[in-house]
Amino acid sequence: MAKAPAPPTRRMRGFEAASRLVESRIRKAGEARGFAISRLLTHWAEIAGPDIAAQCRPVKIGYSKGGLGGTLTLLTTGAAGPMLQMQLPALRERVNACYGYNAIARITLTQTAPMGFAEGQAQFDPAPKAPPRAPAPEIQAKAHETAAPVQDEGLRAALERLACNVLSKAQQNKGNPR
Repeated sequence: MAKAPAPPTRRMRGFEAASRLVESRIRKAGEARGFAISRLLTHWAEIAGPDIAAQCRPVKIGYSKGGLGGTLTLLTTGAAGPMLQMQLPALRERVNACYGYNAIARITLTQTAPMGFAEGQAQFDPAPKAPPRAPAPEIQAKAHETAAPVQDEGLRAALERLACNVLSKAQQNKGNPR
């Protein structure tokens, strides 16, 4: 007598967080370059601080035979190299705090040009976003009038901002029919 096929297994009911879907792939790619903890890659700006993170990125971690601690290699531009060199001891302490033990013994810098090389085109942070433009005074007046009957001050301010956004979008769409 033949066995009945097993029903398919379901991972979860409902939605899964996107981070759980790619977690194993990120871990695999990170471990190929020596990163046992992918948190060093994913939260680099928090670990290194915004000033240092804007100037460099972790590239790989190498471990020597029988030696204690690894070597973290950072990619930076040539101009930022000397300034980063002075901050390496403090950065090593922050990285080791991420691991929870003295995992990194040395940090080395690899310098590259800001653009032009296939491997290390060093654009570390995106350009800052442009500040939002203030809505026209007549739109602000209409939004203030719309939200005026609300008693709660915080709710009234939020509704006024919402009304400004909706009225501004409607005015933009009036000039640009789809």
